This record gives sequence, structure tokens and C-alpha cells, in this order.
Amino acid sequence: MYDIFLNAALQAARLVKKPIMDIYNSHDFNVEIKSDQSPVTKADKLSDKLIREYLSTMFPDHGFLTEESKDDLSRLKKDYVWIIDPIDGTKDFINKDDEFTVNIALSYRGEIIVGVVLIPAYDQIYYALKGQGAFFIDKDKKVEKIHVNNKLNNLTCLISVFHHNELEQNMILRHTDKIKNVVKKGSSIKACLIAKGEAELSYRLSSGTKEWDTAAINIIVNEAGGIFLQTNLIPIKYNKKDVYNRKGYIICNNIKNFLI
Repeated sequence: MYDIFLNAALQAARLVKKPIMDIYNSHDFNVEIKSDQSPVTKADKLSDKLIREYLSTMFPDHGFLTEESKDDLSRLKKDYVWIIDPIDGTKDFINKDDEFTVNIALSYRGEIIVGVVLIPAYDQIYYALKGQGAFFIDKDKKVEKIHVNNKLNNLTCLISVFHHNELEQNMILRHTDKIKNVVKKGSSIKACLIAKGEAELSYRLSSGTKEWDTAAINIIVNEAGGIFLQTNLIPIKYNKKDVYNRKGYIICNNIKNFLI
């Protein structure tokens, strides 16, 4: 029953790929610094505008929570709410490391039912539909069902390129008996690689992320058989008044690798 929502999210992601890459390849980013000291480019703003316009036309009764649009809290009265990060990894975008994504998710009464992650520079898409599994579309448009791997030792832990902190580093050092490889990856790509079975663990032990950072990857990891929980072992609830993920979170392939 959610297929119409998934198809709309996929179409919205495809709609913004070329405009984003045109700006990316032009070097004319028009970078601004927001009040929280995070950067925003004209690509963020254009992606936000195009996705919102497309989805609001398709579903005029749905609510929206997006990083680059004003949150008027009317969404709190809606059953269906689109949660969007028009460019996740803006610092990756500015630094031209190719590891930025577009994240589109749909929540129903606080639970994510659709998630799409586009990696524009790689021309790849990860997506998931509640109860239907997680999938990967490569640049040749081949669709592959994905699943986490079953490794319990010799783990690869993925860390952020720009947001890795001392608490996370200490956590990794505490578990060097199991964590043998540490690799830097940008934005939501970390979660996608765990869902695809190419890594096993990732920490975000800070209160700085928001719902649009996690909504799409949350369902992709879960539908791929993985674990995506706050540090207190409680799932993240969505479409909250306070959009911060204040307890941080851990992503892993198996609950036995929920190392704290």
C-alpha cells in the first residue's frame, strides 16, 4: 500500500540529481553559514525547493520537515510527514569528495515507512519500504536486494569525515578486540554500506543530528536486517516537536555488535 509513496520519493530524488550535480560541477556554491554555524549552499536550497514542490503536489495533505525550510509545527497534526535532508553532507559537497547524499523519508504516526538515499556523484540509490526489505540501485539501474552481513569479529567501523568526536574515538579504542578497521565515509553513506554488508558498525555519540539526518537511513538499515538504535537501546521516534537526536545512536549489523 506504500508503493505510491516510494515511487514518488524515488522520482523526487531523480528529479534533483542533475540540478545538484550541475551546481557541484560549476564550483559556484554560494556558501552561507547558518545560525547553528553549519554551511548551506544554493544546491541545498534548490534541492529542498524542488523536492517539496514535487511531493506537495503529489500529496497536498501531507506534512513536511526539511532542513532548509521553516518548521511551522503544523506537521505535528499530520499522520503522514515527509522528512527531508536536501543535501546530507554539505561539508562533503563543499570539499568535493563526492560523499554527499539526498535523504527522503516518509513517516506515518512517528514511524518511518519509506526511505530513499540518493548519492548523486555516484549515481546510486538506496531505498527501503516498510516490511518489503532494502534495495540498492547502481549506476546501470540494476536493482539488488541488500542485507547486512553476519560478522561478529574483525569489524569495520565507519566514522564521519567531518564530525568524528573524542567520545566516539574512545569507544572504538575500548573495543579494539573486535574493531579491527576504521574507515572514514561521508554523510549517510556509512549507514548504507552497513545495510549493504560492506561494514558492521558506526557511532554517532553526539546530540547534534536531527531527524532528517537519520529518517531515511533508519529504515534502510532496519529493512536490511540491521540495528539502528539510540544509545539507550530505544528506537528513534519521528515527527517530534524537538527534532534533535539528543541521545545519539549506534548502527550495527547485529545486536551483538552494539558495543558501548
